[in-house]
Amino acid sequence: MACQFISHSEAETKDLAHRIAKLLQPGDVLALEGDLGAGKTTFAQGLAEALGVTRQVDSPTFTIIKEYAGDIPFYHMDVYRLETVEEELGLDEYFYGDGICLVEWASRIASILPKETIYLDLKVQSDGSRQIQIHSSHQRAIHLCKGLALS
Repeated sequence: MACQFISHSEAETKDLAHRIAKLLQPGDVLALEGDLGAGKTTFAQGLAEALGVTRQVDSPTFTIIKEYAGDIPFYHMDVYRLETVEEELGLDEYFYGDGICLVEWASRIASILPKETIYLDLKVQSDGSRQIQIHSSHQRAIHLCKGLALS
């Protein structure tokens, strides 16, 4: 199943992230893909805000994982700098834990992501807007797309 949204601004990207956050539950893993400047950090900030995180959220590029306390723990990962999947640093503890995981550049560790992972692809369009596609064949993504259609 897939659903698609167009964002014309950072505010719209954050709004979509807020709507998604309301439908998430502990243990959900979001795999976020997009070129530099596609809005990944903006999306992460919106998701964190909606999850009750009060600290500033930025890209964890050099630390790989940043943990944030909120209404639900939020684990923001950027695996771009991992050389190999073997270097995964105990990510399973986060994937199967009590929080929400957002993994930037997730395709680099696709083989170790949970089968229920919800995939989000952000693409910059020629007019500067962002196309955000959510997809997965698993029930969580189907539930998410249906919930977004109703909100």
